[in-house]
Amino acid sequence: MVSLYILRTRRDTMFSKWVGAGIAGLALALGNAALAAQDYPDKPVKFIVASGTASSPDSISRLVAEKLSAKWGQPVVIENAAGLGGIIGTERASRATPDGYTLVVSTIGAMAVGVSLMDNLPYDPVKDFEPVTMLMAMPNLFVVHPSVPVKNLQELVAYVKQNPGKLRYGHPGIGTTPHLSAELLKQMTGIQMEGIPYKASSQMTTDFLSGQYEVLFHNASVLLPYVKAGKATLMGITSPKRVRALPDVPTVAEADTELADFSVHAWWGLHAPAGTPDAIVQKASKDVAEILAQAEVTKWVEDRGGEVGGGTPQDLRAYQAAETEKWRKLIKEAGIKAN
Repeated sequence: MVSLYILRTRRDTMFSKWVGAGIAGLALALGNAALAAQDYPDKPVKFIVASGTASSPDSISRLVAEKLSAKWGQPVVIENAAGLGGIIGTERASRATPDGYTLVVSTIGAMAVGVSLMDNLPYDPVKDFEPVTMLMAMPNLFVVHPSVPVKNLQELVAYVKQNPGKLRYGHPGIGTTPHLSAELLKQMTGIQMEGIPYKASSQMTTDFLSGQYEVLFHNASVLLPYVKAGKATLMGITSPKRVRALPDVPTVAEADTELADFSVHAWWGLHAPAGTPDAIVQKASKDVAEILAQAEVTKWVEDRGGEVGGGTPQDLRAYQAAETEKWRKLIKEAGIKAN
């Protein structure tokens, strides 16, 4: 009979061999990943932009891609895959080979909002992706139609409370930042407004200007000319602090103490498919952040009322988690569901 001592000795010897082999394999894998990062990229890199052409995320992606191509000595090509608030392009990117040669320019909707709106999101925003860096964030302007007898946000809130359900707001889809901005305003003030969804932002703007509805959150670049022309009454901007391009425009938080914590940004981050070697993720993050820090790029973003990104993968991971929880609470309390 083989003694228990001998069995244990054989078991421990085998375990030591397995551990040794595992450590050796891990060391080899880490070494290969480090070498891969040193050579990265050695062929074209693709950005899947989960938005349409000429959109803000498309524009910043093309600007960064042009400068990255020069820095890396390899083409960085853009592939637009718009639809469902960024979900279509993001799902496509989740199935890409995790080698650093396919990255996705994702949206707040795809990475922080959709998981609470949809019962069967076709990917997991956390498990299926590695954050790389933030590209940019963009607040909305908050305006009302001149037919509404108010001059500022406090007057508007008082007016709506006196006339519950009288005012309506337009938005370009469930879970978009104009929609979420209005719902957050309703939640924080207790006012009642009906939402009117649109398929096209252009029609949404046209109907607002003609008085078909009264309240709108939308891009500063679109609304500012109408504010200056007296066709829209400005209530504030949805960023937590004033933006450099619009120093005289107060924030919503400034305009009403009841809304001191009000903050809404559309934002676009750069993500890689899960399993992409960390050394490659770190290199891409560092190189993109350096480009975003260039004066020319920062000015381009700020001239459009945006805030330039940058930061580490950990920074983006933490911000994405905070945004996911913020909108999860709102969506649950408001009973919002995607159609």
